[in-house]
Amino acid sequence: MNKERVRTLAGLEEQLGWHFADIALLDNALTHRSFVNENVALACRDNERLEFLGDAVLELMVSDMLIRKFPDHAEGQLSKLRASAVNEQQLAELARRYGIGEHLLLGKGEEGSGGRMKSSLLANAFESVIAAMYLDGGFDRTAVFIGRLFEPLIDDGKLSAVYRDYKTAVQEMSQVLFRDMPRYRVISETGPDHEKRFETSLMIGDRLIATGWGKSKKEAEQQAAKMALEELRKIETILR
Repeated sequence: MNKERVRTLAGLEEQLGWHFADIALLDNALTHRSFVNENVALACRDNERLEFLGDAVLELMVSDMLIRKFPDHAEGQLSKLRASAVNEQQLAELARRYGIGEHLLLGKGEEGSGGRMKSSLLANAFESVIAAMYLDGGFDRTAVFIGRLFEPLIDDGKLSAVYRDYKTAVQEMSQVLFRDMPRYRVISETGPDHEKRFETSLMIGDRLIATGWGKSKKEAEQQAAKMALEELRKIETILR
């Protein structure tokens, strides 16, 4: 890691409000496998192991917050709330908030295909950064950081409002606007069996309305429906 890279990462540390005792952890968290594959001579490691750890850390800490906030909620309710907090789109938005995409090390192919803007890639990077924080500062310090992001959402009751059955809402609007039913199709399926990533399209008639991403087909469909709902509302406004 050269001096320029260290200087750049220092700017990200300031954005995050976290000074790393071992800056190499942050560098590793931001190294995509496409960069490693194209720079074998550098002997660097990709962030996939950190992504695996960060996913677990996030789920545990958000689960702990939800259990404390909603002592009477059943497991199913808590699972839905957690899914609304740590889904791919939400984590990608957090990554964008901190400018994480600007600091990623990507291969030329991934860079050329707009990798810095991909929600799946940004969400993975955010999870990797969380893992780097956990390894650098421990559980309690990381919990404080995650709490700053998610506790306001939980305390204001916004998390419950975030989760809804977008598919049902899209179906209702589709029938009103087009007298047709939305159709979902898996466009791509990537990643190892234990960590699949699905991309799903939402079609109404022969029109592509939106695409969504997720760690399961169901999550990808909900994300596609969420994006489609925004588009259908625009169409509804025009037709009024």
